[in-house]
This record gives sequence, C-alpha cells and structure tokens, in this order.
Amino acid sequence: MLLPVTPGICYLVGAGPGDLGLVTLRAKECIEAADVVAYDYLVNKQVLAWMKPGAELLYVGKQAANHALPQEEINQLLIRKVLEGKVVTRLKGGDPYVFGRGGEEAQELYAAGCPFEVVPGISSTIAGPAYAGIPVTHRDFNTQLTIFTGHEDPTKEVSSLDFAKIAQADGVKVMLMGVGRMGELTGKLMAHGAAGETPVALIRWATTGRQQTLTGTLSSIAELVETHGFKAPAVCVIGGTVALRPELNWFERRPLFGKRIVVTRTRAQAGVLSQGLRALGADTYELPTIRIEKPHDLLGFGEMVQDCHRYEWIIFTSPNGVEAFFELFFKLYKDAREIGAVKIVAIGPGTAKKVAEYRLGVDFVPQKFVAESLVAELEEHAGSLDNQTVLWVRGESARDVVAEQLLAKGVILDEAIAYRTVPETEDVAGGQARFREEGADVLTFASGSAVDHFMALQLPIPPGCKIASIGPVTTAALKRHGLKAHIVPSSHDIPGLIKAIADHFAK
Repeated sequence: MLLPVTPGICYLVGAGPGDLGLVTLRAKECIEAADVVAYDYLVNKQVLAWMKPGAELLYVGKQAANHALPQEEINQLLIRKVLEGKVVTRLKGGDPYVFGRGGEEAQELYAAGCPFEVVPGISSTIAGPAYAGIPVTHRDFNTQLTIFTGHEDPTKEVSSLDFAKIAQADGVKVMLMGVGRMGELTGKLMAHGAAGETPVALIRWATTGRQQTLTGTLSSIAELVETHGFKAPAVCVIGGTVALRPELNWFERRPLFGKRIVVTRTRAQAGVLSQGLRALGADTYELPTIRIEKPHDLLGFGEMVQDCHRYEWIIFTSPNGVEAFFELFFKLYKDAREIGAVKIVAIGPGTAKKVAEYRLGVDFVPQKFVAESLVAELEEHAGSLDNQTVLWVRGESARDVVAEQLLAKGVILDEAIAYRTVPETEDVAGGQARFREEGADVLTFASGSAVDHFMALQLPIPPGCKIASIGPVTTAALKRHGLKAHIVPSSHDIPGLIKAIADHFAK
C-alpha cells in the first residue's frame, strides 16, 4: 500500500525593500523551513544564507525584458513543487500584493488545490521614501496617498492608468517601475493638469547602502534622469513632502553611507560585524571564505568534554570553541553544575560573551586578545602554573604557541580539538560574484584562516580597496600573502574593528 504524499505548502513571502533589517521574523521562519526557495531579482540575496542545508534554490526573477521564467511557468513550478509535498517559499521584493503579482500566484495555487500562506512585507513604496527623508503622508501637506505603476502588461490593449485622475489627485503620488519611461509618464501627467513645478524624487536601490536619490520637478526630472544616467530599480515620489528631504534625510547622512564593505567571516558569525557596519550606513555584503565543521575525532573531543570537571582550568580561544564545547556538554549532562569547580579563561570579549550565553562566568580574560600574552597574563593572575591541569579547547588549525608556552610553565595540558575550518565552497548570497563585478572599498578579515582561504579563491583585489584586520595575528597572515593591513583597531575585537573603519573614513 502506497503511503499518501505529505501535503506541501507555498509561502508567498514579501522579502522587504532591500535592507536586511526590514525583513520580517515570519519571512525568516519561512526561509528556514523551506525545501524550495524561489526568489526574485529585487530580493536581498543575503536572506538566502538562512536556508537549511540541502534546500533547493531557484532564481525566477524578472529584469525589464529579461525574464528567467515567464509568469505562467513560475505558477506551474510552484504548484508542482507543492504537489510533490515540498515546503516552498516564494520570495518577492517588497510586499507580494503590492505590484508583485502575488495575487495571481495565490489564485493559481488555490485553483490547483495547493495550501498557501501570504506573508506581507514592507513595500518600497513607503520604505524607499522614508529612507530618503521623504514622508509619504504629512498633515501639513497631504491626507491622501496614490500608488501606481509606470509599467503595465504590454499585451493589454487599453491602459488602466487614468492619467487625468492621477494628475488631478490630491496629495502625494508614488510610482513604481517607471524610470525607463520617465519622459513619457511625466509628460502625460502635465498634459492632464499636473503642475510642472511639483517636487519629484527618485530613489534607486532604496533602503540599502547603494541607495541613490535624485530630486527635481515634474518638468525637469526626465532630463535629469538622462543627464545622470539614473537607472532602475527606483521608486518615484511626486508631491510636496519631497521638500522635507533636507531636514529628514537621516539615512544618507550616516558616516559609512555608500561605502562597500566586505565581511569574510563564516555565515554563522558574520551577522554582528555586518549589522554594526550597516548601522553606520555601509553597503555591507558577506563573502564567507570558511565554514566551521565538526572535528575529525569527535569521539575524542567528546571524551575530553565529559571529563572537563577534572581540570583546574579550561581555556577558550574563540566563540567557535565555546559553542562546540557546550553543544556536546549539554548532550552529555543536563545540569551546568556538572562542569565542577573548573576556572574558565576566555580570550577576547567575544569569547567571554559566548560563554556568558551558557549562564557561566568567566574567571579571567587577558587584556591583550592574542595568544602570545595569554600565558604571561594568566600566570600573573593565578600565580604559579606549575603542575596545573589545563584543557585547551581549540580549532584544528590553531597555532602551537599557546601549548608551547603552557608546557614551558610546567602545565599538565590536554588539547581538545573542538572544530575545524574548511573552505566555503558555496556562494549562495552572491558575495564572490559581486566582488568580482563591483569590488569594494574595504575588505575585512577577523582571522588568519579567513585570509588564507580568501587568497585561495584567487579573487582580484581592486586598486584602492582598503584591508581591515582585526589584530596582529590576522595582520601577520596578510603579510605572508604580501598584503598590507590599512586599518587595524587598537582593541582587537568586532566593536573595535567597526570603530576603526568608521574612524578611517572620518579622517
């Protein structure tokens, strides 16, 4: 007897206007749960890093006349995958029901008997103007908002755009997908009575660090588009609130606005650095060069974790080691007190913070976050280390300097290989492709292994691109490859790195 196929579902998800921070929590859940992700051109590809391993990724985007798949084929693709019992997440830029053809896809799914859910997203019609310092409503200017598209189905015999009504409508007007026809569209509006001196703003790549804003009037904006070579995708705002931009332009005034900064950390670790740089306005994108995997001898590591209470000291040199250690620890033990009276050392505030996530205190953090100073500072803190039992939780490729110095002090040392770093072979979010095509203003490195694996990718570093190194060990790795660190923080941690980059451009 054949078992029934597990019913699938399609999530029609609005992926927001571009800023990763404007993606909803529900959208993230749908991406994480998906067996299949089908995404559009305007979706920020960094959300694809949330996909689970093995999920199928399909690009179905549309750019002007360049369509990866016709709409009818997209509809059938979604239906077929759902009927196969798959969880399908259909990612659409902005909101799926605001000129996103989400309504059509939902109708087709309904007709085929496929379960679906609509996840609203923040539309660029409101987010784009907001990030350019333009409210779409303001009691001093308007009580009405008109949203329309400048691009219609070319097969339609009669336009559904009533330019007379749009031109005479009170309040602010927001138009999507009209940059390529700006002269024609503004001409029709003025021909039907719209004032040529009405303020207009175009916002390209709205809400991202690539954002560009062009302002003019209804009579001048088409010529300005040609003069500046202004291209799609862009949101057009027409109305009096455009005049508030000099006061309310908060986003483009941020200190790192428009600076293209590459983060090379692992996908799991990149978030803190990326978010910190984006908060300062940077156009940050991730190009992970390494990923973290289990150690070859997982059983041996597990035995050391099981016996951790027998040691006097545990030394953690990275957040990766902490995470790997406690993942196993809580599989072996149900009570954190099973760790016993062991004292914990953490190199760097990031490592200490990761330990604190497990509700454990750190007994010692060296002032300098480098291996060379660890042993000397620990000896000063603890007194003699002679005959002390120490468990050093480390990565497979960690340098031997810590072990050599501890053994020289008479320490009884065991080394627990908690993880290994391997080259990142996938470019899911398109970071490598973007770096090849566009380059960057700053290339950041937070570890020597990230440097080594980046160089193995053989990506050309463009002239003028600055290199930011988190500290001396990473800087030494750069020197081995003939590269110079232009930006090095005095505090060798992620907050210090962010501050050093901001200070560099402030100068």
